[in-house]
Order: sequence, then C-alpha cells, then structure tokens
Amino acid sequence: MSVTDWILLAIPAFCFGYPFVMAWYWMAGGLMFHWTRERGQPRLDRPPELTHWPPISFLVPCYNESVNAEETFAAALAIDYPDFEVIAINDGSRDDTGQVLEAIAARHPRMRVVHLVQNQGKATALTAGALLARHEILVCIDGDALVDPHCLRWIARAFQFPELGALTGNPRIRNRTTILGQLQVGEFSATLGLIKRAQATYGRLFTISGVMCAFRKRALAEAGWWSARTLTEDVDVTWRIQMAGWRVTYVPNAVCWILMPETIRGLWRQRLRWAEGGAQMMLDFFGPVIRGRSPAMIPVYLNFVISVVWAYTILACLGLGTLRALGVPIAPAIPAFNIIPEWWGLVLTLTYLLQAFVSQLLERRFERQMLRSMFWAIWYPMAFWLLSAATTVAGLPGALLKPRKERTTWVSPDRGLR
Repeated sequence: MSVTDWILLAIPAFCFGYPFVMAWYWMAGGLMFHWTRERGQPRLDRPPELTHWPPISFLVPCYNESVNAEETFAAALAIDYPDFEVIAINDGSRDDTGQVLEAIAARHPRMRVVHLVQNQGKATALTAGALLARHEILVCIDGDALVDPHCLRWIARAFQFPELGALTGNPRIRNRTTILGQLQVGEFSATLGLIKRAQATYGRLFTISGVMCAFRKRALAEAGWWSARTLTEDVDVTWRIQMAGWRVTYVPNAVCWILMPETIRGLWRQRLRWAEGGAQMMLDFFGPVIRGRSPAMIPVYLNFVISVVWAYTILACLGLGTLRALGVPIAPAIPAFNIIPEWWGLVLTLTYLLQAFVSQLLERRFERQMLRSMFWAIWYPMAFWLLSAATTVAGLPGALLKPRKERTTWVSPDRGLR
C-alpha cells in the first residue's frame, strides 16, 4: 500500500481512537481523584471544621442582571461562613441593575457595590473588584449563580495549601425545561466533572469554571490579573496562573447552581465563544509552551491541539461519507474508507456509556436522582460532539483572523427557560 493509502486508512482510526483513548484516560483519572480525595469525606452539608477561617471576598460582576440579582445575592449573603464580604461590580449595565444592587446593599452591611462608568467586560470588572477587595482569597461567581450555603467552607479548606493559586468549583444546571437543558445536565455530570477530576489528578487543569471559581490574590497579581483581550478570561487566567508556578485544582464540594442556554441559537453562540477563546489560548501560549516555561502544561496543550485536529477530521469524514452515500465516488479503491467501521462504533458507544455511568456514580453525592439523566446522556455524543466539532472548526479561523480588541465586552447570554 502507498503512503496515501495508509493515511486514508488512518483517518477513520483517528476519528475512533481519540475519543476512545480519552474516555479511558478521563475515567482512570476521575476514579483516582475520587479514591484519594473524595472517598470518606463528610456530607456536602457538613463541612469539616478548621482552626482558622480566613476572611473571603466574594466578587460578582453584573451586566444587565436586574432580573437575577435579588436571587443571586440572597444566596450569596446567606452563606454559612464567619467572615466574608460581597462586592457587586455593576459593569455599566443598561437596565436598572445598579439601582437593584444599591437597594440590596442598603439592607446588607456585608455588601458593597462598585459602579463602572461604562461596559468594560467581565475581565475588567473582576480586576476592579479584586483590587478593591479587602481579603486575600477571592471567590468569583456570575450574576445568575446560586451558591451552596457551605461552599466557602470547602473553598477555605482547599486554600490551606500555600501552593494553591486557584480552584474551580462545581457548577450544576438548574434549568431543565427542554431537551437541550436535559442534555447539558448529562454533559456537566458525565463529562465536565469527570474531566476536571482527572486533570486535577494528573496535575494541571485546562480551565477553571468562570461561573464558580476562587483565587489567591497574590497568584492573580503574579499572573497579571484577568486579560480583557480574550473571549474566555477563565481559560486565559487558568493558564497564566499555572505558568507562573501556582497549582490549580478542582473542589467538587464548592457547588453552585447555574442557568444555561436552552435554545439552539443561544447554545451555538456560547459554545462558539468557548471554542474561539480556546483557540486564542492555543495561539497565545504556543511560544511559552515550546520554550518549556511549564513542561507540566505540555500534555494539556497537546490534548487541546489534537482535539482541534479531531474536530476538523471528523467533520471532513462526515462530509465525505455523506457524498459517498449520495453516490459521489470518493476514494473507491479504499473500501475501508468509512468514518468508523461498524464494530468500532459499537465499542465507542459502549465506552461512552461506561464513562457516563462512572461519572453519574461520582456525582450522586450532589444529586441523588443523578442516574435518571442517563437517558439524556445517551444522546449526548450525537448532539454535543457534533456541536463541539462544528464550533471548534468555526472558532479557529475567528481566533486567527479576527483582530483582537483591546477590551472584550459582555454579550448577554441566553439563560434558558424557567
């Protein structure tokens, strides 16, 4: 066989092999995380006692959040923790968010409101809040998040380790009125939680969850705070903190409940922004990675690059397979040139279902009815793998060709149906 023949035969093997290998990689890391860090822990609502509870500053950037503000800040101000402050940053909202925040602050002495003159973006709002915060530990949530009453105790426990620069919490979906909402419940429990557990086990995280995260202020200062030029400030700051020598980890007991898109348009816009922001990271950190500034980040970086190649490959194979199904002669001399041989498809499906089942078992501590979402998790690869591949393919040219703005401002997200 010629080199071309071998390449054509390798393409479907790559389409199958990458998600197959990564599924086992995530399962192994997730189970190790559970065995070494979660097994035997007290219940979520019974956090361990510490001899010293460090004071904490809560940062909540808000842009046009008047509808969600009362609910979000009621949960934040009701947290069971001895010493904390809440800083609401009104980032030039066009609605009455500023007035709503001032009214809440007037009733709660723990809360302060910062008003930015104009909309400057989430990264700038967070930096402004961090510089005004009184305390070293900063917890950041979005303006629609409802935090668990005990989350700060679990976060404080994690920051007992002086090498920890940041952590990511455990966002859970609270709007589930549509099929898209149900699929995302399966996504966050069967995929994202498992991946974060595995990455924490292996030593480096690709990204924190911007909707629920915490930082040591010194680590943020050494990393240069949040960048206003990136679409995904959470990905960027995660990388810069780790490149500066700090550790980032996952704390699943730091739970919050969030709203997610439940329309195709809203979901596409969200995932396209994530994909383009990830591609920006790939470009921005190419030089530091190849110069060996942080060798431990190389596996995370390579995995992202391979995932981009996989997205282009899988969509190309789907396109070629569709043309063949329509009778267009594509590589007729290579009978094996199919997207995935039949038995490979079955193996990949069973592997994914095993991954989903393992993930659901790990997540049952947070939602007792978690296994009920297995029905929706079955459909996740068909819907979200293709969506992820399509947004990755669309996001890379955007990162390459679009000029970087000096400041990335907010776009009000689709918060779903409630």
